[in-house]
Amino acid sequence: MGEADEQGAPRRATVKDVAALAGVSRATAARALNSYGYVGEEAAEKVRAAAEALGYHGNRVAQALRQGQLPLVGFVPGDIQNPFFARIAHDIDVALRARGLSLIIASSEEDPAQERALVGNLQALNLRGMIVAPASDADNRHLARAAAEMALVLIDRDLDLACDSITVDNRGGAREAVGWLIAQGHRRIAVIHEGPGLVTARQRLAGYHEALRAAGIAPDPSLEGLAPSTVEHAIDATIRLFSGPQRPSALFTFDSQMTKGALLALRSMGLAVPQDVSVLGFDDFDLATFTDPQITVVAQPVGQIGALAVQMLVDRLQGLDAPPRRHLFPTRLILRGSVARKSV
Repeated sequence: MGEADEQGAPRRATVKDVAALAGVSRATAARALNSYGYVGEEAAEKVRAAAEALGYHGNRVAQALRQGQLPLVGFVPGDIQNPFFARIAHDIDVALRARGLSLIIASSEEDPAQERALVGNLQALNLRGMIVAPASDADNRHLARAAAEMALVLIDRDLDLACDSITVDNRGGAREAVGWLIAQGHRRIAVIHEGPGLVTARQRLAGYHEALRAAGIAPDPSLEGLAPSTVEHAIDATIRLFSGPQRPSALFTFDSQMTKGALLALRSMGLAVPQDVSVLGFDDFDLATFTDPQITVVAQPVGQIGALAVQMLVDRLQGLDAPPRRHLFPTRLILRGSVARKSV
């Protein structure tokens, strides 16, 4: 047994202790204990006997890290505070645990530089694989390197990389939503989006423009509000959009955080939904059915994304050798009470 420390507790035996008792060098003891490099059978036997006599227990975590055997998978969402990513993180965790794997979450906060650092740190841990929602499509060499070294699944934003991906028909969902607003008589339709940096925002904005042009309505830049995906920024963007002399009759928001902020802003301005302003949001959310009126939304199958991402990842871990798989989920327009027909 090891000696006691200053507090009287037994001191844990180290590789140095094992080497001294076995009469071998520390390097030889380390090789024998961790099963790497060459060690003669006689020396290896002395090391094993010394380890047993001292009650030596190696650092299993360190060994597993070196050998790539830790049952860990990394998840890098855009923003873990966003209910969309929070739900996916939960589902990934549940699906991984059912397969004997554990999850490490590191949010990029939609910052490409932070994402690059996080992916590099996770790679250094020798994880079994990663699931990532890319913050940008401008420079993804770090993800290309990750895809070449481990199982990688992209969610929400697809890139031209040699890995599996899961996306949603953002363009089609936005086009259907704005088309519905137009069908209800709305022509001045404002929109709040995150700007061109995110693939999803570009796709949804493209769908918005397509619906307008299909109805013979020229897109109006003054009706497009930019805001990061937070309630607070959406409040500010909504107030700016609805403070002018020609108020929009409808508002289309690009995610649930923006929808919540827009509703708070409209209420603070004394504008009633849908009597004064019709509201339609991308992403369903729990409170959408608790408000009065309930909110019309473009729903994504968020409950299916996490489980499918894990299945795709596990397929690769089990040796699937096939071209990158691209899964595109359709969206669903859920009609509730927040859109009214505009009277002429």
